[in-house]
Amino acid sequence: MTKRLSSRHLRVAFCAMLVVLVAGMVFAPAGMAKRPKHRHGPFNHSNGLSISSSSFGNLPATAPANAGAAVTNYTLTNGRGMSVSILDYGGVIQSLSVPDRRGRETNVTLGFANIDGYTNAAYVKSNPYFGAIIGRYGNRIGPVGGQAGQPPGFVLGANTYTLDANNGVASLHGGNVGFDKRMWDATPIPANGKTVGLKLHRLSPAGEGCTTPATCTGYPGNVDVTVTFTLDNRNNLRFDYAATTTALTVLNLTNHSYWNLAGEGTGTINDHLLKLNANAFTPVDVNLIPDGTTPSVVGTPFDFTRFHAIGERLRGNDQQLVFGRGYDHNWVLNQPSARAKIRHHGGGGSKPSLNLAAQLVDPSSGRELTISTTEPGIQFYSGNFLDGTLYGTSGHQYRQGDGLALETQHFPDSPNKANFPPTTIDPTHPYATTTVYNFSTVGGHKHR
Repeated sequence: MTKRLSSRHLRVAFCAMLVVLVAGMVFAPAGMAKRPKHRHGPFNHSNGLSISSSSFGNLPATAPANAGAAVTNYTLTNGRGMSVSILDYGGVIQSLSVPDRRGRETNVTLGFANIDGYTNAAYVKSNPYFGAIIGRYGNRIGPVGGQAGQPPGFVLGANTYTLDANNGVASLHGGNVGFDKRMWDATPIPANGKTVGLKLHRLSPAGEGCTTPATCTGYPGNVDVTVTFTLDNRNNLRFDYAATTTALTVLNLTNHSYWNLAGEGTGTINDHLLKLNANAFTPVDVNLIPDGTTPSVVGTPFDFTRFHAIGERLRGNDQQLVFGRGYDHNWVLNQPSARAKIRHHGGGGSKPSLNLAAQLVDPSSGRELTISTTEPGIQFYSGNFLDGTLYGTSGHQYRQGDGLALETQHFPDSPNKANFPPTTIDPTHPYATTTVYNFSTVGGHKHR
């Protein structure tokens, strides 16, 4: 009798508990009843995406622009172990950390821990453009019309424009004081559950690109430029470049980050494996200015249509490698379709789709960088002029080949090469390009 009563009481109690639980599920507030489903792990309400900022010091009184300005470092973070820090000085990517195949996070871009690193005498002399936004014109513009003895510049319509000669006979990366040495107005873009970002903006007045007006004109047109960085939880860092102009001008923007996927300051990148989606490249003369041809890469050290170690052919006696002291050349990207060939520098029509440009793999860590872009070219620079005079974020010395740059772009010296894709924009045809860096791993734990 006692046992039967106990069993019945237990069954009654159990049923009562079920009723309470079901009622709780039915009548619970919506925010409690439905928990978000996370594809990539236990993120917070913004899926692990956030943006923060911190002081990075002040520009010195000797800075060529914005002397004394306070510099801020903005850090974008996602829920997959990736973070990127961007300065409002030069739009510099100061650090970028991603996991290796075992999940260990490391900074993989060259840079410095404070503003002095980017402005001291050694940096000014070396001028490697670490991590910066490059403009107005990424890469080199040679003598006007390609004529020896002329200053660097170009002809637009009936007008001739001349520029700083800051790299031999060429104007490099916008002249003596390019976009990399100027302050930008920064606007954080809060996390929305999918991305987090930072918008940088500046107005480039007509005449920039010439620091001695008595000897040159600079670029025409007032150009209003915006660069938007966005980070998502697939470890994509996206760059959207946009600009308008008040007059016909040329524009070619890029990012100049140096990569070492084994980790910043760990030594050479010669064992990194590189693959470029390019069957042709643009050879250069002794001044590293393209000669206007676009030959096939087949049978040359410039054939990266399959993965090759960077150091595999680097020390060869190919004349092009001798000119550049290594790789410092533009590759002509293969285009996937006619749509991707639509000119987006004032050509009208729809913007071309993203196209695979490059894949870079560090075998030791398993980290992989995949670059996609709307641009027709990519510059591969193997860090040839790093000379040991700079000490980076980790305190380690940067020597030749300790980092490499992969700069999506229009071709160097396009304003003087009629057969190259045009870089002109005007008031009715604004500028818009996009590049995406994706970080993942090969082997072991993948973070794709």
